[in-house]
Amino acid sequence: MNARGEHPTNMQRYLRQTAFSGIGQSGQQRLKESRVAIVGVGALGTVSANCLARAGIGFLRLIDYDNVERINLHRQVLFTEEDADRSVPKAVAACSFLARANSDVQLEPVIAELNADNAESMFEDVDLVLDAVDHWQTRFLMNKVCRKLPLPWIYCAALGSEGMTMNFLPGGGPCLECVVPQQSIVDVQPTCATEGVLNMTTGAIAAIQSAEAVKILLGSPHVRQGLFVADFWQNRFKTIPFERNERCSVCSQ
Repeated sequence: MNARGEHPTNMQRYLRQTAFSGIGQSGQQRLKESRVAIVGVGALGTVSANCLARAGIGFLRLIDYDNVERINLHRQVLFTEEDADRSVPKAVAACSFLARANSDVQLEPVIAELNADNAESMFEDVDLVLDAVDHWQTRFLMNKVCRKLPLPWIYCAALGSEGMTMNFLPGGGPCLECVVPQQSIVDVQPTCATEGVLNMTTGAIAAIQSAEAVKILLGSPHVRQGLFVADFWQNRFKTIPFERNERCSVCSQ
């Protein structure tokens, strides 16, 4: 707001957001200064990126090696039929869409698969990492790198009508390995290709992940503890608490 009590044009878009007591003008400025990496720009990642870009996160790095296909369009909200017909890289198409929605946000598309060689460099200059992938080995890698840096990150997954998300924060809380030991993951896992998925599931659980992201970036005391699980078809919702495993190979070493 300037000396005449007027809002700058680029802040007018956030008036309904800054009116919320949990954010306000100071919180909005903090979001503008925040940097987030989203790994995976599919059903979950497009929703989270959309929420955070429109909320005014200052920098978003979108990481994905895949291209847009028609089969993506029922649930991946930043893509069009033209993107699919041209087989545009998902990270590029998503950034192009979001740039037209909020030109104040700095968007960096990364056409690459996250791996042990590049993960640390992808994360070392951000404040928060969002998981939007569909394979466990990448999540375990994210968990190890974020524990090392240290850096908060948010797990998110969806299958059928069920979605789940959990915040992993630096400090004394559990890491992903405490919750899901790597040796417990079997080679053959159900997938959206075999079990299907509702776009309402991916949209709802990614929006919840995004809300937690904003709370973490603002240092809110209301950041959720535990694994949130929701079945949007059966109307079942619960939060499962987890403790740190003192013998965890990742966070107790």
